[in-house]
Amino acid sequence: MFFLALLGNSLLLLLIKNDSGLQTPMYFFLSQLAFMDLCQVLSVVPQMTVDFVTQKYTISLYGCVIQIFVTLVLGGAECFTLATMSYDRYVAICRPLLYPVLMRRKICYTLSVGVWLWSSVQALCCSIYVLPLPYCKSNVINHIACEYTALMQLSCSDTSAFEKATYLGDFLAFLLPISVILASYVAILLQVLRPRSSERSYKALGTCLSHLCVVGLFYGASMLTYMTPVSSYSAQRAMINSVFTTLFPAMMNPFIYSLRNRDVLAALRKRFAKYGLQK
Repeated sequence: MFFLALLGNSLLLLLIKNDSGLQTPMYFFLSQLAFMDLCQVLSVVPQMTVDFVTQKYTISLYGCVIQIFVTLVLGGAECFTLATMSYDRYVAICRPLLYPVLMRRKICYTLSVGVWLWSSVQALCCSIYVLPLPYCKSNVINHIACEYTALMQLSCSDTSAFEKATYLGDFLAFLLPISVILASYVAILLQVLRPRSSERSYKALGTCLSHLCVVGLFYGASMLTYMTPVSSYSAQRAMINSVFTTLFPAMMNPFIYSLRNRDVLAALRKRFAKYGLQK
């Protein structure tokens, strides 16, 4: 899964960067998503693999907190990027004449910067909180990677206030993008079901359905991971959720709604033809 995620997302990034036909807002956000998926697997799998090979299974507290920060930044950024992509599809299908205005380059860059800033602030709050906690229980994190819920299990201090604040923050962080996604796809569905709907709208619906599959997978696993009370924390369930949150979406995203796209496949064939590999 790790190598497939590396291959698919790296290939997608190269195609979008080097092909002039993919310089549109939709592919800009796809490149952002591919970059996040690439960094997500690189932040977890290499350290885990080294532990398996060396049989040491150790990480410093600062290294653990850095991994928590990076994972939360990338997870939060992907959460809001998926919502931004659904809004992009809404504008393209329901407001095609205004698309060049509403999704011009400056707005795309502003949305991207806002996504990264918001996710960084949230991740920094969690990381700063767990770093100075007194850890007087076991020093064994029963997980494949560092997560703040797993780390708080080892603290002997009262974390109930932070836990409640985290639930509220996670709820708002999930509620806003989910609301945008639902509103966008309800509007898209109503547009497609109209009697005089264009053929272009029907073709775009296929991309939307693929996007919804990824959204359901990512948001479902993320909510199970970050909105489960610490008191009911289950190590086995957390590890399964971690795989479905980090590895599985990163592996499937390029194949589900990127490499199946006609424009991306045309760019891929163009690259193969350049090196004499068209057949």
